[in-house]
Amino acid sequence: MLSSVRTPETGATPGVGATTTRRRIPVAVLAPDPISREGAASQLRGRPEIEVREEPSPAPGTVALLIEDTLDESALARLRRIARTEGTRAVLVVGTIRETELLDVIECGVGAIVWRREATAHRLVQAVVAAARGDGDLPADLLGRLISQVGTLHRGAAGRPGAPSLGLAPREVDVLRLVAEGLDTGEIASKLSYSERTVKNVMHGLTTRLHLRNRAHAVAYALREGYI
Repeated sequence: MLSSVRTPETGATPGVGATTTRRRIPVAVLAPDPISREGAASQLRGRPEIEVREEPSPAPGTVALLIEDTLDESALARLRRIARTEGTRAVLVVGTIRETELLDVIECGVGAIVWRREATAHRLVQAVVAAARGDGDLPADLLGRLISQVGTLHRGAAGRPGAPSLGLAPREVDVLRLVAEGLDTGEIASKLSYSERTVKNVMHGLTTRLHLRNRAHAVAYALREGYI
C-alpha cells in the first residue's frame, strides 16, 4: 500500500511535481457524465507524472480514477469490476461516503480517496501517485472514521467462538501500527531499526499471504482483528 496511509495535512507525497520520472503513470478517468470526466482529465493532462488514457475502461497496469457523487450499488459494482482487473489500482473521487460504505470501498482495493470538493490538480496527482505505488492516501476525517468503524466491528466480534485470526507476526503488527499512524517507509525503517527493503518485504509478505490489495486494506483488517 505508498509507504503509508497519507492525509493531505501531512504534505505532498514524494515524487509529486517531479520534473523527471522513470515512467509516466497511465490513468483512465471514469465518470458518469462527460463534464466530470473531461474536467478531471484536463487537470491531469500535461503533468509530467501522468499519461491520460482514452480507453472507456481501465486496462491492466493503469490507475483508474473513478468519479462519483455518492456510492450507490452501481458505483460499488464499478469499483469491484476495477478491482478484478489485474494490475489496476483505483482512486475514488467522491462527494460523500456513508459509514456503512467505507469499509466496502477499502475492501474493493481502493487505497486513495479524494473528496470532490478538494479535487484540485495537485490532490488528484498526489492520489494517483500514491495508488500507483500501492500506497494509501485518505482524507484525515475518513481515516478517523475507518479506524472507528473497524474498532466497533472488532468489539462486536470480541469473544465470539471461532472468530478468525489473521495470524500476524509481531514484526508485521509493528509495521502496520506505524503505517496506521501515517509514517512512510523510511520513517518506519528508522523507528524499528530496519532497512527500507525489510519494511517493504514485510508489507509485501503480509498483503500477499492474506490476499490484501494494499496497505489501507491491511490496516483495516489488522484493526478489525484487534492487532492495532
